[in-house]
Amino acid sequence: MRHSTWRYVWSAGCAGLVALGLPVAAQQQASTPSGAATPPAPIAAAPSTTPAPTNAEDLRKQVAAQGDRIDAMRSQISAQIAQLDAMKRALAEQEADYQSLRHAVGMDVLDKQRAGSIAAGGAGASALPMPAGDAVAADAPQQQQPVGEAPKADTRPPEVAPIFQQPGVLTPKGKFIIEPAYQFGYSNVDRVALVGYTVIPAILIGLIDAREVRTTTQIGWLTGRYGITNRMEIEVRVPYVYQHEDVTSREIFTGSATDNAFGNSGHGIGDVEATLRYQINNGGPDKAYYVGWLRVKSRTGTDPFQVTTDCIQRCVENVATEVDLSATGTGLPLTQPTGTGFWSIQPGVTWLYPTDPVVFFGNFSYLYNVPRDNVSRNILLGGTEFLGKIKPGDIADVSIGLGLSLNEKASISIGYDQSFVGQTKQNNQNVPGSTKYVLGTLLIGGSWRFSDKRTLNFTLGVGVTRDTPDATVTIRVPMMF
Repeated sequence: MRHSTWRYVWSAGCAGLVALGLPVAAQQQASTPSGAATPPAPIAAAPSTTPAPTNAEDLRKQVAAQGDRIDAMRSQISAQIAQLDAMKRALAEQEADYQSLRHAVGMDVLDKQRAGSIAAGGAGASALPMPAGDAVAADAPQQQQPVGEAPKADTRPPEVAPIFQQPGVLTPKGKFIIEPAYQFGYSNVDRVALVGYTVIPAILIGLIDAREVRTTTQIGWLTGRYGITNRMEIEVRVPYVYQHEDVTSREIFTGSATDNAFGNSGHGIGDVEATLRYQINNGGPDKAYYVGWLRVKSRTGTDPFQVTTDCIQRCVENVATEVDLSATGTGLPLTQPTGTGFWSIQPGVTWLYPTDPVVFFGNFSYLYNVPRDNVSRNILLGGTEFLGKIKPGDIADVSIGLGLSLNEKASISIGYDQSFVGQTKQNNQNVPGSTKYVLGTLLIGGSWRFSDKRTLNFTLGVGVTRDTPDATVTIRVPMMF
């Protein structure tokens, strides 16, 4: 009985050692009863790193230690399984929140409108499986309803540094802009008039009128613009003009060989004007914006017929074929006018074409001068001279340019403006000496944005034709309220 019990214990110990992965030598020693011969270990067996127990007590301790390690590993595995379960529950909650957010912003509706599949929906379609209830609802026809309120698209043209008189960006609805401005212009024109006939080449019999005219013009104006709607605005401009002219000339019809200098100036309120602008379409990237406008100019300034002219007799009536030596004087006004003396109506179209990184823009307009009847002018020491009906030449204007934004504050623009001026008519006949003119100006401008409501604009104009002012500098500071 005792022998059978020990054999059972030894068999159980050997089985436990096999389960714990003890070395083969230890297993063989454990399976051999006390006092029995131990069989030799195989030659190819790896050396054992754990010393073989010498008695049953050591074997029990070793088995107990290995069992404790197994229990610790089981406890660690249980803790990791519990952590994984918690992570799965958190993932399920996040997935439910994600689906709720998609439904709130209408992405699921958008996916269904795109054909209800990822292939049709593209990159924006949901790749998550749709619950069975939602799938049935998606298959059933339903009325489409907007979710939330979409942001309003910006339909205004991009802002560029303005170099033309007509802006391309209109005033927002309900906003008011006050724009004080200053302009300085200078021109120097040489003119030689030959009145006579030639006997042989290079020999002239008659009179020579040689003049050099220097004109300085300074204009300060105050402009007010109000946005009636987001696509319509009205503008009123009130200018104050100061003009000075210096003329170096030989007095005509006197045969004088001495140059004389004449100077005159004038200042006062200029011609008040009003403009109505309307944005015709909604442009966008690689799509042009068009703004139509209508400008009306009054004749509130001092016109050329109100000032006194330095000409004693019939200056206008003297022509090349009829030289009257009794007519003397410079033929120039003693003071400078501040207005044109005529009402004008000018329709036009301004366009802007944004294409990254520049904006192309331009303008086309036609100015019609309203004729005046019963016009007369004041003559120095000669009373009043009747001129009749006067019709200044109309002006067709074409301009083009491009603007480049350097950063969120600074931008630059460059452009070219060309005007075609028609002949002036008196009593339906061309005025002697009046011809068509072409005025060309190269424009370079810059803009600095102080804030959303304050901007500084600078423009330099350089005349490229003979009759155009040599240089024009304009500074404007629009302020929004």
